[in-house]
Amino acid sequence: MRLSTRLNGEHYSFRDIREVMGKANEEKSGDKLAGVAAHSPQERVAARLVLSGLRVKDICENPAVPYEQDEVTRLILDGLNSHIYNEIADLPIGGLRELILKSKPRELERLRRGLSSEVIAAVCKLMSNLDLIYAAAKMRVEATCVTTIGKPGTLSVRLQPNHPTDDVEGITASVLEGLYYGAGDAVIGLNPVDASCASVQAILTRFEELKQKYRIPTQICVLAHITTQMEALRKGAPCDLMFQSIAGSEKGNAAFGISAGLISEAKDLMAREGSSHGPNQLYFETGQGSELSSAAHNGWDQVTMESRCYGFAKAYSPFLVNTVVGFIGPEYLYDNRQFIRAGLEDHFMGKLHGLPMGCDCCYTNHMRADQYDNENLMVLLAAAGCNYFMGVPHGDDVMLNYQSTGFHDSAAVRETLRLEPIAPFARWLEKWGFWQDGRLGPNAGDASVFL
Repeated sequence: MRLSTRLNGEHYSFRDIREVMGKANEEKSGDKLAGVAAHSPQERVAARLVLSGLRVKDICENPAVPYEQDEVTRLILDGLNSHIYNEIADLPIGGLRELILKSKPRELERLRRGLSSEVIAAVCKLMSNLDLIYAAAKMRVEATCVTTIGKPGTLSVRLQPNHPTDDVEGITASVLEGLYYGAGDAVIGLNPVDASCASVQAILTRFEELKQKYRIPTQICVLAHITTQMEALRKGAPCDLMFQSIAGSEKGNAAFGISAGLISEAKDLMAREGSSHGPNQLYFETGQGSELSSAAHNGWDQVTMESRCYGFAKAYSPFLVNTVVGFIGPEYLYDNRQFIRAGLEDHFMGKLHGLPMGCDCCYTNHMRADQYDNENLMVLLAAAGCNYFMGVPHGDDVMLNYQSTGFHDSAAVRETLRLEPIAPFARWLEKWGFWQDGRLGPNAGDASVFL
């Protein structure tokens, strides 16, 4: 295994694969904070030269956290198809990039079964933005909860009616506004201020009432901690979809108050008592830098740790997975260039894991980014076949205090790229006059329709 190279007459040597992986990554403020980033563009290129020559098995046999120490590692490696892995074990990472770019969709579906999360992160580092878009666009991943997401030609939206006080009437107003602009086919999902079981039950009950009253073909979710959702479900609350934020290491998941055993318990509970038929009844959110924020990265770069999130998620066959790409802030993604790159990386890595990927194209107000950058990322990801985006009133989340994408944004992307909501939801929108001929219909924005 060669860990050195010469570039323009200068010798570069790296201690181990962890250093190569960190320094091969595109510039990220989080990697600088962790002390794993390249010191110069030249060193970054040198690291990529070394990485391109390393074999699949070199990367796979050096996981970010040792097998015996980490249940995420065990889930990733135990889930590999050994036959497919052995076929490509000696392939250089540069060769794997070429194979992914030239493979047909069905070939990629087979190939991904032999790829560990670290290998997927490694090949991601060798890809341009266009490579990431091109490769991801070939991979469609469908999943079914109440409805089915991810079919070709569709773009869905999570209707996110967050409210600063969890006022049920205020939440209801935001839900109805989102619906008449075509949002909500991915899920009607709220981040609660009050994460008590009683509050979660009350909001889920209101969502279910709206679903039944207007016969909305979608799924509902309140994004409290998974243990609170489990308690609410056991007490009789309607629950189509169960949510949890996840990390790429056992230590990172412990910081979220979860474990593999707990997620398995939640999955089994949803199969028995959830209000959707499934089989995909879990919703996971991720974001580059979360492991570093809890000192759970084990000295590895944030792209590799993010990829391991998807390896963890894959074990539970979720309905929705999305990266909240710029939410954590400038400590991890400093500016528009970094957060756009991260969104494309995360989407590609999730897709190559076989996950139904969405993205919260978002930023905090102390990042060097703005709404134009959000729009740019939306269009790029929609071209890459992203399953869904967020729909937040006016793109401004007044509860979480960050900037996301609004109802109009998703409608504009759908019309521009000739994408539709998922079929049953599109039919529902058409019935109410909210969607017509591939664009917003005559009743879009008319609240009186629901009166």
